[in-house]
Amino acid sequence: MLKVSCNFLNDQIQALAQCSFLGRPVAGPTLPPLRDPVVSCRHLYKPRVLAVLSDRGGVGSGCGVVGSDVGMVRVPGSGSLEDRLRLGSLTGDGLSYKERFIVRCYEVGINKTATVETIANLLQEVGCNHAQSVGFSTDGFATTPTMRKLNLIWVTARMHIEIYKYPAWSDVVEIETWCQGDGRIGTRRDWIVKDYATGRVIGRATSKWVMMNQETRRLQKVSDDVREEYLVYCPRELRLAIPEENSSSLRKIPKLEDPAQSSKVGLVPRRADLDMNQHVNNVTYIGWVLESMPQEVIDSHELQTITLDYRRECQHDDIVDSLTTMEPVEDAKAVFELQGTNGSAVVKENIEDSRQFLHLLRLSSDGLEINRGRTEWRKKPAR
Repeated sequence: MLKVSCNFLNDQIQALAQCSFLGRPVAGPTLPPLRDPVVSCRHLYKPRVLAVLSDRGGVGSGCGVVGSDVGMVRVPGSGSLEDRLRLGSLTGDGLSYKERFIVRCYEVGINKTATVETIANLLQEVGCNHAQSVGFSTDGFATTPTMRKLNLIWVTARMHIEIYKYPAWSDVVEIETWCQGDGRIGTRRDWIVKDYATGRVIGRATSKWVMMNQETRRLQKVSDDVREEYLVYCPRELRLAIPEENSSSLRKIPKLEDPAQSSKVGLVPRRADLDMNQHVNNVTYIGWVLESMPQEVIDSHELQTITLDYRRECQHDDIVDSLTTMEPVEDAKAVFELQGTNGSAVVKENIEDSRQFLHLLRLSSDGLEINRGRTEWRKKPAR
């Protein structure tokens, strides 16, 4: 994978200084000419909006340039500072968004690779940046003008993530995302994750979202007004990161009943777990699910696929129990065999080394379900 050294940031700062983004340039050796950056022209309801920084060359020396890849023109002084620094842009047709990220040291776990929570946070980040790049709200996750007037927000109903290869510290990943309508009650968002150095797909994800009134906390159908506001930025034909035929992303998750084989009780949300919509962020649930995984599986396997059904909000004063039980081997094998038909790059060798688990998050006080989950694990690669 592509590695980025500490000198990369210094080069960026000097290049920005030459562009008058950060004042006068710092004295030092003359920088070689770099490629022009892409800068956003943020406005509403025009799908050819583009955002931020350059192509693979990094920060360029020509300021206010709306790049050449899709026939863009020079716009002096356009784009906010965050747009100039963010390594992302809408694609040429304006119907999806790509952004690049460097894996930081604090995003790496015990396997010396990015954690699944890191991957999930990056998916959320690129989704929000996509919405922001087309002019949607920054004080709520992708809320449209009509949604803001009616105090409506998006909440996650289901998340499915497949990871074929985990990036390591300093690797660069590129994530593409797009959204589409999903019936009358929600929308869906898909992602494709690539190793930026090789272009290899290392992960895919899909999700379903529903609309909720922020004051009453009740779900609400997506109105035609809201639908018209965001569908203009969606692919005209159905585009799926994970083909649905025979995909485990759609497989029903049964409720896990007591007694569970493994549990972790008394989990308490931290203040830092609450998001701008005043509830526990959906990524926090992933960590809670993994808290009840048997340690011997954590030591010998790595997470390959996770599917979560979000069934109830969790508030800051709730106490949560996490339950886990291994799914029967025959059911697990059936799922792994089915995944071979959906185009995913999952390694199918040594299915007998794979493990599959069912999960339940519930309130400690009354046993009400918060979340159902299924995880699939593969043997860790030799290092």
